[in-house]
Amino acid sequence: MWQRNLCEGLGLKGRIIISKHGINGTVGGELEAIKKYRRITREYLPFKDIDFKWSDGIGDDFPRLAIRVRDEIVTFGVPDEIEVDENGVVGGGIHLKPAEVHALVDERGDDVVFFDGRNAWETRIGKFRNAIIPDTKTTPDFVRELESGQYDHLKDKPVVTYCTGGIRCEVLSVIMKNRGFKEVYQMEGGIVRYGEKFKDDGLWDGSLYVFDRRLKMDFSKNPKIIGECQTCGAPENQFYNCDITTCRARLIYCQSCVDNAGGAILCPTCK
Repeated sequence: MWQRNLCEGLGLKGRIIISKHGINGTVGGELEAIKKYRRITREYLPFKDIDFKWSDGIGDDFPRLAIRVRDEIVTFGVPDEIEVDENGVVGGGIHLKPAEVHALVDERGDDVVFFDGRNAWETRIGKFRNAIIPDTKTTPDFVRELESGQYDHLKDKPVVTYCTGGIRCEVLSVIMKNRGFKEVYQMEGGIVRYGEKFKDDGLWDGSLYVFDRRLKMDFSKNPKIIGECQTCGAPENQFYNCDITTCRARLIYCQSCVDNAGGAILCPTCK
């Protein structure tokens, strides 16, 4: 597999998913190695227009390199519903750049619905203001949620789907349209591109959960704190993983409670 050989040769670690629909992943390493990875990956014709997103890491963001081949680029559990051509996902929502999202809100006001395409627990530290947060723990839960009928009142409203980097919400927009949502948009480039554009001066509140050892990223030095320490209830946006390796539940702890725990972060089940 050429992606594995490329990453190993450049000393990169991270997670990459490859399917018939395309490629999605995050890698970390030395800056020059990352630049070379981007250049070589784009030399492969189907990947020439990949939207790479950059952020500062901590130097050891991933423990290893993991590359997986799956039926779906995002595992909603409906591979037969997704079709991809040279222009991307077929039949998805209308792409909106961050400024176009604001234009839509300016024009349509409170009729515009933001629909979060991430797992519900990710939204505990950051989300778009007044967004709909489906009750999801894993990606396949979205199909169940959409088919439950509880969001049918949104089917005639302008719905903006969003996610971390823009891939999950692109696929989600197809699934929503297939289930009768008539006016679906997707945030092009996801929360990352929006945060780059507007920092914390727009419609986003809080921090962005990321799937590496940083566990979150901020768009300014003073993000809004919307999370709460699950021990004392203090305002906090920092996630930790449960120390039990077979668990690794995501927990929000303030620094004071981390210190009081003696550095041992355990979820209620593992205590």
